[in-house]
Amino acid sequence: MLIKTTAGLYCSRGNFYIDPSRGVEHAVITHSHADHARRGSKKYYCVQSGVGLLRERIGKNISVESHNYGEKFFLNGVELSFHPAGHILGSSQIRMQFENETWLASGDYKREPDPTCEPFEVVSCDVFVTEATFGTPSFAWPKGKDLGKEIFQWWQDNAEQGFNSVLFAYSLGKAQRVLGVLQPYAKKPIFCHPAATGLNQCYREQGILLAETQCLSEVQTIDPLKRELFLVPQSFLQSPQAPLLGEKFKTAFASGWTAQSTYGIDKGFVMSDHADWNDLVRTVKDTGARRVYVQHRGKGALVRHLKSLGIAAFPEEDLIPKNPDQMSFF
Repeated sequence: MLIKTTAGLYCSRGNFYIDPSRGVEHAVITHSHADHARRGSKKYYCVQSGVGLLRERIGKNISVESHNYGEKFFLNGVELSFHPAGHILGSSQIRMQFENETWLASGDYKREPDPTCEPFEVVSCDVFVTEATFGTPSFAWPKGKDLGKEIFQWWQDNAEQGFNSVLFAYSLGKAQRVLGVLQPYAKKPIFCHPAATGLNQCYREQGILLAETQCLSEVQTIDPLKRELFLVPQSFLQSPQAPLLGEKFKTAFASGWTAQSTYGIDKGFVMSDHADWNDLVRTVKDTGARRVYVQHRGKGALVRHLKSLGIAAFPEEDLIPKNPDQMSFF
């Protein structure tokens, strides 16, 4: 069903790409992060709740065909449907069926609860192409923690000592998740980077509750702010607006990578939008797939572990055609 090409995963039967790395005729998009949704394609396909983010990221005037989760549609005889991936708002697993075989491309996914996106859905398939960003046993997220309460308390503790709080988070997905978990606790606006402002609006337009925010580009004063929470990318510290922090501030990072290192910052919140090791293994089992291809860490621990369980597992490189004739339409 799928082969790996220089432009990304390609379905020759349906003549479409999944998250292509360059412009193509038909681009089926799992979600709107920059390494999955790129400019230049003639037509995009995504789930309905992700259209706003896709237009915000790559262009207001792109040609987009959207579908609800679970709704079936066809591209050149291949049946497709989108299913929630739980990664960010509008993130999808792509189910493909032709004749009697079903493939599933996961995109990025997580199985932890998140108030800002649709919850992950298990999809049965014959062949599963799974991500494995955190595909080693050393990555295991603490479950059931109230991260909103933890972040809010860190902010309040810093404020009592006269410090501003700077929380580094990616502008799409992570920033909104932070705002979502803080929404029950925050009593005043959180200062957000301009890169997140339009994205926050896309979430709100889909009915997602976020904590109140103020865009840093709208701040009029040149004097340092005091006891505030700044939700920004790490590059903010080198930006012209960095003086708003003054000299007294504490830093934190919201990421799964902080499970292993705090990267020289004051505090790490283990908040990942990807599945950890246990959830990767659980998901493969839950799909019932008889064959699995692993992306990102394809030659690593997950492939070896799945093989030890009796599952036919391969690195994604094994999807590269050994014969150029395989590139042609069947």
